[in-house]
Amino acid sequence: MSFLSSFSFLFMILYFAHVSCQTYAANDTRRVPIRDGMLPNGQFELGPKPSNLKKRMIIGKYSLPKWEIKGIVEYVSGGPQPGGFYFAVPRGTHAVRLGNEASLSQYINVEAGSTYSLTFAATRTCAQDEKLMVNADGQSGELPIQTLYSTDGGDTYAYAFKAIRSIVKVTFHNPGIQEDPTCGPLLDAIAIKKMKPLKYHAGNLVKNGDFEIGPYVFKNFSTGVLLLPKIHDIVSPLPGWIIESLKPAKYIDSKHFNVPSGLSAIELVGGRETAIAQIIRTIPNKFYRLTFVIGDAHNGCHGSMMVEAFAARETLKLKHESQGKGEFTTGILKFKAISTRTRITFWSAFYHTKLHDFGHFCGPVLDDVKVWFY
Repeated sequence: MSFLSSFSFLFMILYFAHVSCQTYAANDTRRVPIRDGMLPNGQFELGPKPSNLKKRMIIGKYSLPKWEIKGIVEYVSGGPQPGGFYFAVPRGTHAVRLGNEASLSQYINVEAGSTYSLTFAATRTCAQDEKLMVNADGQSGELPIQTLYSTDGGDTYAYAFKAIRSIVKVTFHNPGIQEDPTCGPLLDAIAIKKMKPLKYHAGNLVKNGDFEIGPYVFKNFSTGVLLLPKIHDIVSPLPGWIIESLKPAKYIDSKHFNVPSGLSAIELVGGRETAIAQIIRTIPNKFYRLTFVIGDAHNGCHGSMMVEAFAARETLKLKHESQGKGEFTTGILKFKAISTRTRITFWSAFYHTKLHDFGHFCGPVLDDVKVWFY
């Protein structure tokens, strides 16, 4: 090989190495973990081209910007629909509907090893038994959405997962097969939030007792975020707590509701079928004091409320007469630990609906949970 040929060959190697490094650097920049907030085109306001729509049906796997679709996926506008339907889209103008076996996916950049929570607005549109499968990084959960907790299309759910790798595929799938192939859940907003690590606060044995660490809450419109029972969520979207009931609890924020303190609280919306719990470390035969606050969210929920609290062998039934004006009552339960682990549990004794909307489930608000030595 001549000197000139050798020089040319070496130059080509160096050139391609330089280009590869630049390409890697560019890709590395794009892999910055996603920030808290809406996923790209998470409100579906960027729609398909008219040529990729057949009436409402989206034609083409990549026709919906930032998303990958499979099966019968419709792009809909809020309001009256053909056939007498009405689709409520309170967080924007447009939404997508997943038909039989349809799915919607997006790849996102995350921080491996961290826990994330997806917040999404989902409403059934046809059958009573509609379900929604959520998959993230190989972890999946099936969400029953047959019960409507709000009558204005505002039902919002959270699903948490722990990222195993830095690029995660998030998928929403309708596993149902209905007589009408277009029937299925309506999605009108999808957001993500990285969960902060839990910490103890100055003597309080309860982690996240003020519920300040929780899922993303939509800023422009929120009826709270439904937290599904443990059987549906392997990773809790409410860090430190277990939703161990048949019905979900609701995560509410101070911008849209009245909460006793801080920015967030929990509303026990499923009556006797809603309970949340946490297992804390205790010293056997030592005495402790559990304090907490209950009330209403100033959202029209009214009537005689009662929250039962359990710790070790002790029980407290705390009553609150709600006028729907955002008032609160404090409870104190003293107990003696019988083990190195003590489960504290709260559940609502009654079912409640709003004063002027009997189709809208609600319940007592729980906040500021603390356990102290005494």
